[in-house]
This record gives sequence, structure tokens and C-alpha cells, in this order.
Amino acid sequence: MYINVAYVDEENPNLEDLSVPLRINNCGYYRVHTTPVIETPHPEGRNDYQLLYIAVGKGYFYFKGSKEPTVVTKGNMILFRPGEPQVYYYYAVDKTEVYWVHFTGWKVEEYLDRYELPHDENVFFTGVSPDYPWIYNQMIRELQLQRVNHEDMISLYMHHIFITINRYIKERRETKNDTINDIERAAHYFKDNYNKPISIEQYAEEHLMSVNWFIHSFKNIMKMSPMQYIISLRIAMAKGYLENSAKNIAEISNEIGYENALYFSRLFKKYTGMTPTEYRKRNKSTPSSKA
Repeated sequence: MYINVAYVDEENPNLEDLSVPLRINNCGYYRVHTTPVIETPHPEGRNDYQLLYIAVGKGYFYFKGSKEPTVVTKGNMILFRPGEPQVYYYYAVDKTEVYWVHFTGWKVEEYLDRYELPHDENVFFTGVSPDYPWIYNQMIRELQLQRVNHEDMISLYMHHIFITINRYIKERRETKNDTINDIERAAHYFKDNYNKPISIEQYAEEHLMSVNWFIHSFKNIMKMSPMQYIISLRIAMAKGYLENSAKNIAEISNEIGYENALYFSRLFKKYTGMTPTEYRKRNKSTPSSKA
């Protein structure tokens, strides 16, 4: 299991602070690949809010004292309010990857209403998108480094999450459900097969869609073209390998679907502003032992 977490105050991570509009208590990322099961048992709930995003795999959540788990799959957010029971499990067999943030503040409910997060449901679908992992990772890094004005920056990233959720909700409402289903299905396929050769034209034709219509619809909903989406997935996975593995550049290039390591390096620099080697030197992580 790989853990990357950040705390404002490790001695008091479960803080209710109503003196500020919004405060991030802690945030993190779990990659559950080796530890057989990870359990979070807070049957009495917490004092703050928590927003989780299932990026890969699934989790098993026992909402409001239920004896049967609700299986929450990738692309879903889970929102816990203060005092709500938090009991859930992740299993290594599912290869789960999950991001989370705990937050508090007197203005939180106003923000949740403004951005239309649900009142009566803990789980809501927000799409499989590289946007959420990117935002969460920026928040984690800001909280770990705690540079000047990091509190304001972290608050902005939290608003970025709220806005991205609300944008998805509104666009889903305004777009035909059949179109959204087609694009979500494609996004799932690309995420599961990002490291294999993918032909956008062949995918569209095999699913009885006009290539132009598919590309236009995908870009309208996902805010990037299908190929840009695939590249973003590959770059995100490459970052993970660079941060958390000893694989060399050629091995990483091959792992994410590029046989030519030089081409991969040029592409990586185009999208990140750094070569893979430079990125690794700057971002190499040491796994935390703290759960």
C-alpha cells in the first residue's frame, strides 16, 4: 500500500473550526495494491467534513449504520458531514486508488449548497476524470510544503474541486443522457486501456458513432479531445512511476504505452515543463508509514 498524506496538525486532525469560512484539516491519497484490506472505523463520525474520490477500483461503505455495504466504484465522490458514521473498507484485490480531504469552517454548508452537492445522499457520480487527482495532488503538496500563503492556495484548490463537481452536474443536466453515457463509457475504456494502442477512429466506428460527432461530444463533455484525455492519463501514470518506483525512463515509457522513450520524454516535457528525470528529482516521494 502506498500512502501520501498531509496534515495541518497531526495531533488534532479531527478539528471543527467555525472561526474561519473554510479550513483544510488534512488530505491524502491511498493506493491499495498490497495490504489485503484497509479499514476506516469511525462509527460515531468525525467533527469535520470529508470528501473522497474513488479514482480506481472500488470501496465498500456502510452508510448510516447499514449492515450491508454500498459498493462505490471509480468516478464517484463520497461526502460525509460532521457526525455521520464513517465505516468503509478497501481491498487490495480491487487495486483501489482513492483521494480524500477533511475540511471544516462556518461557510462550508453555504459552499455545498452553492455548488449543488447533495443533502440526502452520501454518494454521487462526478465522472472519471484526471482533473480530480490533479487537484487533490496539488492540495496534498501545498499542505506538505506549507509555503507562504499555503492556506489560501489550499482553499482555492478546494473551491476548484467544488466548481469542477458543479460543472459536471450542470453539464450532465443540460446534455442528453445517451450522449453522456456514450462518453462516460469511452472514458472508462480509455482509462482501462491507456497503455495499449488506441485508435479513436476505430473506437468510434466499433461503437456505431460518427468519428467527428464522437470527438466533438467527448470534447464538449470532458473539456479535452479523446487523445488529449488518453495522453493526460499516460502522463499521470508516468508521474506516479517517477515519484514512487525505481523504474528507468525506458521502462516507464513502455509501461504507459510508448515504445519510443525519446518521444515519451519530449511529450512529458511538453505537458509538464520538465523532463522525466527533472520531474523525478523534484518529486521523488518517500512512502509514509502513517495511515
